[in-house]
Amino acid sequence: MAEVTAAVQWTDGERFLGSSGSGHTAVFDASRARNSAPGPMEMVLMALCACTATDVVDILRKKRQPAVALTVRGKAQRAAQPPTVFTRVELEFEIAGAVERKAAEDAIRLSQEKYCSVAAMVKSTATITSTLLLRGPGDGTGS
Repeated sequence: MAEVTAAVQWTDGERFLGSSGSGHTAVFDASRARNSAPGPMEMVLMALCACTATDVVDILRKKRQPAVALTVRGKAQRAAQPPTVFTRVELEFEIAGAVERKAAEDAIRLSQEKYCSVAAMVKSTATITSTLLLRGPGDGTGS
């Protein structure tokens, strides 16, 4: 079993400096009025986007699909009462390159259902939906 470690140190107000066991740091600011850094739930949404993007790129590469760019955009709704967990997450995948639609859809589905650890955790409180926008190679048109 792999162990992951992290710590946060309060700096001021509602701002914290997070550090990972691998030696990286990130600033968190829970104050949306001050808004000097992403809040913790924004970081969770970014982590979900990064996790699934990593999977999709890897799966497309294994399927020999020539993706040249990938952007994952996330939008989440939160519960009205504490704990204000995510209740719904919409992910939009924009993939550029000569990628077959079925291959891209399969990669997204595999990420969401099998590989993405962050999605597995978020799904305990939220419904995750995905949309796909394919862009042809080099010309900016959809396919």
